[in-house]
Amino acid sequence: MTQDTWSIGELAAGTGLPVKTVRYYSDSGLLPVAARSSGGHRRYGPEAWERIRLIRRLRALDTPIATITRVVTGERTLDELVSSELGAVQERLTELRWREATLKALDDCAGEERLRRLEVLSRVQNLPQARRTLTDHWYRELSAAMPARRLDIMIAMLAPDPPQDPLPATALAYAELHLLIATPGFTRWTQDHDEEMRDGPAFYAEIDEAAALTVSALARGLPPGPGPAVDAFVSAHAQARRESDTPAFRAHVHGLVARSSGFDPRLERYWSLVGTATGGRVLNMTVAHRWLTEGLELSLTGTARP
Repeated sequence: MTQDTWSIGELAAGTGLPVKTVRYYSDSGLLPVAARSSGGHRRYGPEAWERIRLIRRLRALDTPIATITRVVTGERTLDELVSSELGAVQERLTELRWREATLKALDDCAGEERLRRLEVLSRVQNLPQARRTLTDHWYRELSAAMPARRLDIMIAMLAPDPPQDPLPATALAYAELHLLIATPGFTRWTQDHDEEMRDGPAFYAEIDEAAALTVSALARGLPPGPGPAVDAFVSAHAQARRESDTPAFRAHVHGLVARSSGFDPRLERYWSLVGTATGGRVLNMTVAHRWLTEGLELSLTGTARP
């Protein structure tokens, strides 16, 4: 091949593409025109051959022409294209896994339960929207007195990301979360807690240590009773109220937390569902609350569970 430019017909013959396809690429701005013949016909230089090779390789990956145009014109790099396409494929795979888990969950039951599951699971087939629904709900419901960092931690726990590769049980659990938040009066407990925690900002600033110690104790399977976790919990209340950690104050705190442990049973179910949906990566906060309440009660008598 010794010539410098080629006609559309020559380019088509040399690449094995129909003339109509080459003309379409040219009209779309994908092929640079090197010159015009004396009759005004387009002539193409060596760059056109390279462009066609790139276009054919990208088309083999089902890349849209509009996207290819942005790549060959320099508006978008090949690296950016690959990264974007990979993200789209992974998103599509997640959608397909969710569809598979949904169908398996429906296949695993019959009658009224199948109809119930269908109604529940239909709420979360648009995964980005499902995630926003949970997040927006808890940002509306949680205390405005909570510091931003603590609020973000709680939102991450209460509104987890949808599982990327769900089992039927995890997909159903995630969907059940949406059913619960739509139940009238479900988040009444947040208002009750706000009333009990009038010193909210100061309390939240001190509670981190107690939370970490409680998580550690539960992870090790320790029974509730006197110990560092309960001491840190009482200390958080005492510092928030500028009180001393005395037996009388402990009894007062126990009264507060014992009342708040009467949360709506649906809240306990919510945390249980979060645990199922996340594979147990999120602590069941009602379990932790009950453990601390019991431990605080036992600390008043100086005893501990065996």
